[in-house]
Amino acid sequence: MKKTLVILASALSMSAAFAQTAAPAGASAPAAAQASGKARHEQRVEDRIQYLHTQLKITSAQESQWNAFAGVMRSNSETMGNLFEQRKANQNTSALDDMKGYAEITQAHADGTKKLVDAFEPLYNSFSPEQKKLADETFRRQPAEGRPHRSSGKQAAPASDATVKP
Repeated sequence: MKKTLVILASALSMSAAFAQTAAPAGASAPAAAQASGKARHEQRVEDRIQYLHTQLKITSAQESQWNAFAGVMRSNSETMGNLFEQRKANQNTSALDDMKGYAEITQAHADGTKKLVDAFEPLYNSFSPEQKKLADETFRRQPAEGRPHRSSGKQAAPASDATVKP
């Protein structure tokens, strides 16, 4: 179950970002670590958004549709991050409450994925044939060459046309 949660969290890390915050002076070590973790997560999401923008060769005419898609990515990530933080904070829960929390995370993932698809569809439909091919290759499940595989954290074996699932 924990592996599933890790995969879920990794899969949605591209969906949205947290507000970047610095730990206030005198903050406790856990609070500072949490703020640092949120900042790292936000940076990963922003890096992913920038990677996709570049990889898909988004044109100026597609920017408004792109911005809507990127906004959903950020919103989804924030939602999932908050749910995972709540789950992490409630370590003394019963098995039933744990299952309910997992169900809430799973439902949020499904809802967020639907929103992401709804935002991506008009963008994808605006793509040129070259951009559609790039998107189709980019969104396949195979990890990109030299990028860590999400479920293991290990480097993927080089492949000639391996791509990343956002």
